Amino acid sequence: MEQTSTKMRRTMRDLHNKIGFFIVGLVVIYALSGIVQTYRDTSLLKHEVKNEKTIEANLDAEKLGKAIKQRELKIEKTEGTTLFFKDGSYNTATGEVKYVTKEWYSWVKAVTELHKSNSKGLVHYFTVIFAVALFFMCVSAFWMFKPGTKAFSSGVILTVIGIAASIVLVLLS
Repeated sequence: MEQTSTKMRRTMRDLHNKIGFFIVGLVVIYALSGIVQTYRDTSLLKHEVKNEKTIEANLDAEKLGKAIKQRELKIEKTEGTTLFFKDGSYNTATGEVKYVTKEWYSWVKAVTELHKSNSKGLVHYFTVIFAVALFFMCVSAFWMFKPGTKAFSSGVILTVIGIAASIVLVLLS
């Protein structure tokens, strides 16, 4: 029994090691894109894009916001038939709208799209495999040290603290 346990622990450590090295790049990409996603409401790693187009005339602020994909659009002032809002204007008579948006650079957008994959795209296979690999890393960590040792016990304590912190975070959000 002891030999089987030792062999299992050695196998799990070996897999943990190899899978860990394999996913290092993925963890870095997801970590950085997660930070960028957190600050998506700022201009971090974004550039200005000037937009000019003609849309339907006589739209109110809510419909204008939907037409140009700007949530919470507020009209700041009106001069004749022209409505002015933050970083733009809209002529209600002609439907001409001019506005500036801040968009991620293309390389940033490509990385952040990984966080928004869905089951229709090919990328979802990649994200599911990555998630399974991360789950394996969590489980296999319990085979890194022999049960009953100080290292194992502190690992279990840290696991319980981490799970409790995660539950608190979910409840507060």
